[in-house]
Amino acid sequence: MNRTDLSPLAWLAEVEARRREAGLRRSLRVRPVVATELDLASNDYLGLATHPAVIAGGIEALQTWGAGAGGSRLVTGNTELHQQFEQRLANFVGAPAGLVFSSGYTANLGAVVSLSGPGSLVVSDAYCHASLVDACRLSRARVAVTAHRDVDAVAAALAGRAEERAVVLTESVFSTDGALAPLRELHEVCRRHGALLIVDEAHALGVRGLGGRGLVHEAGLAGAPDVVITTTLSKALGSQGGAVLGPVEVRDHLIDAARTFIFDTGLAPAALGAASAALDVLIAEPTRAADVLRHASVLAQVCGVRHEPQSAVVSVIIGDAEAAVAAATACLDAGVRVGCFRPPSVPEGTSRLRLTARASLTERDLELAVRVLRDVLRDHPAVSS
Repeated sequence: MNRTDLSPLAWLAEVEARRREAGLRRSLRVRPVVATELDLASNDYLGLATHPAVIAGGIEALQTWGAGAGGSRLVTGNTELHQQFEQRLANFVGAPAGLVFSSGYTANLGAVVSLSGPGSLVVSDAYCHASLVDACRLSRARVAVTAHRDVDAVAAALAGRAEERAVVLTESVFSTDGALAPLRELHEVCRRHGALLIVDEAHALGVRGLGGRGLVHEAGLAGAPDVVITTTLSKALGSQGGAVLGPVEVRDHLIDAARTFIFDTGLAPAALGAASAALDVLIAEPTRAADVLRHASVLAQVCGVRHEPQSAVVSVIIGDAEAAVAAATACLDAGVRVGCFRPPSVPEGTSRLRLTARASLTERDLELAVRVLRDVLRDHPAVSS
């Protein structure tokens, strides 16, 4: 058969069949306006996405500035909202300056690519988020991937480098297992070897540290000149967008060099208004962070997780991908929505239920969660947690 007789997309059918056979086919599910099930899958850790003050903040910004930013922030898309919010967020986490991006994904791409580049070394934890993985690929730096939370491996990679500059990447709270990065130890190694530490605080902001200021703040590294924070506004702050927080010279450099900032439309004003209002709520109600951890502990206990959760994430490893999907489906059928993570999000053989605690869960919510999770895990037992 002549090659021109085949559709250039014919190969997708074979790929789709392989995914389906492996239990890795994904689909989009429409979420209703008013959900009838208990949500233990979203990253709305503080329960602020539907908070009246947060919604009001978004509406006020929308009415004042319009629906969109209108262009790149370097052209027409920069507003008082952008600059006021990024400085407020920087002050909150203890960083000298901040720069808002359109998402946490673009913040990670912009920070890593702009602060590394050809002739440098990037050392990345094996469990880093896909956005950091993609940033490594785009950086054109030499990349060394180290075992999860292995400080000695990071030290060895830095000690053996020939490159003048080096950057170490880690999440502070890892999104798939909820584990904490050994930030103090990593920072000590970075300082010893003259490396920059970039910490993704997406799952720590609002949950760890004094009043939710993040794990970098909790570790006593806030404001360190060799630490850069990236984060998202779409989790604990219940909105949309991302930010890079750190030294003033980093902000200045990103404005000149980060392609995901220069060539991207500025974050929509409504998202900034909502995020700013959410930050107000967090500052006024600092106990929300402790509530998240308290509720995560309840979920971990009923699921038989051996270790006390250190974040909002409770990871329940089922093992087989189809078994994990079946367990998640059973939970949803019983009125509780949970996350289901399969390869490539997690390693082969470690497909899991990913539960996320929220500060806004009520006692009735927790009672339903305990009842459903206990029943489902009896039929679909975890292999380890």
